[in-house]
Amino acid sequence: MKKDIHPSNYREVVFKDMSNDEIFITRSTIAAKETIEVDGVTYPLVKLEITSSSHPFFTGKQKLVDTAGRVDKFMSRYGNRKKATK
Repeated sequence: MKKDIHPSNYREVVFKDMSNDEIFITRSTIAAKETIEVDGVTYPLVKLEITSSSHPFFTGKQKLVDTAGRVDKFMSRYGNRKKATK
């Protein structure tokens, strides 16, 4: 194996799923601006929108995520098409 090609700043980091507030701790070199305290230890915090604990493929549950009113916008444009054509 070649020497001095791997990063030397591996540390424990908390990744937090913002959709269900689940956290997991793993080693990473990712830059984090926030910190969080878990069991009396302070870790760098990385916030994620979706992980395997909340993704429909892994959970088997479909969940409608309305980001910035996209569903309402769609319904206002196309939702009442049948009523308007009669």
